[in-house]
Amino acid sequence: MFEKEKLAQIKESFDSYNAKMEKSLEKRPERKTVFETGSGAPVNRLYTPADIPDFDYMTDLGIPGSYPYTRGVQTNMYRGRFWTMRMYAGFATAEESNKRYKYLIEQGSMGLSVAFDLPTQIGYDSDHPLSEGEVGKVGVAIDSLADMEILFGGIPLDKVSTSMTINAPASVLLAMYIAVAEKQGVTADQLRGTIQNDILKEYIARGTYIFPTEPSMRLITNIFEYCSKEVPQWNTISISGYHIREAGSTAAQEVGFTLADGIAYVDAAIKAGLDVDTFAPRLSFFFNAHNDILEEVAKFRAARRLWAKIMKERFGAKDAKSMALKFHTQTGGSTLTAQQPENNIVRVAIQTLAAVLGGTQSLHTNSKDEALALPTEDSVRVALRTQQIVAYESGAADTVDPLAGSYYIEAKTKEIEEAAMEYIKKIDEIGGAPKAIDNGYIQQEIMDAAYNYQKDIEAGKRIIVGMNKFQIKEEAPKGLLRVDPSVGELQKQKLVDLRAKRDNSLVQAKLEALRTACQGDENLMPFILDAVRAYGTLGEICGVMREVFGEYQQSVKL
Repeated sequence: MFEKEKLAQIKESFDSYNAKMEKSLEKRPERKTVFETGSGAPVNRLYTPADIPDFDYMTDLGIPGSYPYTRGVQTNMYRGRFWTMRMYAGFATAEESNKRYKYLIEQGSMGLSVAFDLPTQIGYDSDHPLSEGEVGKVGVAIDSLADMEILFGGIPLDKVSTSMTINAPASVLLAMYIAVAEKQGVTADQLRGTIQNDILKEYIARGTYIFPTEPSMRLITNIFEYCSKEVPQWNTISISGYHIREAGSTAAQEVGFTLADGIAYVDAAIKAGLDVDTFAPRLSFFFNAHNDILEEVAKFRAARRLWAKIMKERFGAKDAKSMALKFHTQTGGSTLTAQQPENNIVRVAIQTLAAVLGGTQSLHTNSKDEALALPTEDSVRVALRTQQIVAYESGAADTVDPLAGSYYIEAKTKEIEEAAMEYIKKIDEIGGAPKAIDNGYIQQEIMDAAYNYQKDIEAGKRIIVGMNKFQIKEEAPKGLLRVDPSVGELQKQKLVDLRAKRDNSLVQAKLEALRTACQGDENLMPFILDAVRAYGTLGEICGVMREVFGEYQQSVKL
């Protein structure tokens, strides 16, 4: 906290600076009249202690690894070990994706991050009519435990950390992962990784939902409870701001809406009878990294501090791990351009540095060609090398929270925290995140922000290098990765073979047991796991739940 006398001196000095600046501007005008962050928030010409008049080191910062975690969730951060370097991968068949995973491990990737195709994400087998033309396109096709066994063949699951970007059918894919580990002789308590399992942001920004909100929240809390006992090292949810930002939100909206979703999950778990300190230590978050490096660093710090306060003050958490916001970062897919794709390497490097300076626990870097197609091996390697160069050559990882104390960073951290908290208060007034989603409030706020951002681009107010300025004449891109259309037929044949080999009577018995459990109030994870072990397919298992729970329908006209 700064003394009043000192602040008065600073203000006097600042007034003198502004007077000199006015004279200077007559000779050298600034390049634009208004300066803004990537989110459209104003940026002052100069930041001083007067911009953070109530700043208190112990209250606002503290030390790394301690409440309020502004400076990071570990005491020595990357001096102990680097963030987990994940590369999001998965395409075509399990065989093809397995080759890519082994390649990434050979290149130094420290964790796997699985991308699933669209039919898998919405709980359909590859032979379902709605899967036609989509099998293996945006990720790997997983229809059953047999595919999962191939996907992780030769990869010891007690040695790697695996993240799975799966939401509505997260319980089924987690069960498949547990079953694969069992076949490798690896017990569930040895498994490390994360399932995204964040259905609220699917209703908000992404759309791969299946069930209505109430049974969806039941599945999520069932996973919390089951994993707290059986898979204790597993992060049971990755509460995602990434897709909220990809949909067009500002940095403050990304924090506010994501933490509001987190509040809803904690509320649901407590209402289901779980003690907050039983499940909260395994909650994790997933944020976006955009190009405005200083705003992004402030965003990550604000999210940590705000979540710590929410868990302590709102939910009465006592375990320090319940208050520590751990997060994965992915560089901003929406920032990549199809024009001059080599420029994306630079964008990803800036975003990587923002995530590291902001204290991420794991990181995926996008490849330069992802605005055009699935990434090639060469472009994936460059994306991974970007992380490695930042880790080993930049010096950014050698001290904890290196930008702390910057008047700009601290002012922006507080500004984003306060703006995010205003969104949370508004959502509380509506009745919580699920109701705010159902009435379209969150979606409308994001759409308005996205509209304003796009207007700025089209007006030339916001420059995107190579797209609306500094264009060149370009040839059509070459060497892009394309998924063979025959993948769908291969997956269909696998399903025919599977159903001919498995014990179909056993599968039906396990599916009926799951149906009965869905109609009651038991934890569904053991029943899903039994159906998976019997080689029930994803579509069959989700089909039973669809019949009992129904499907979510967007009912709000935005």
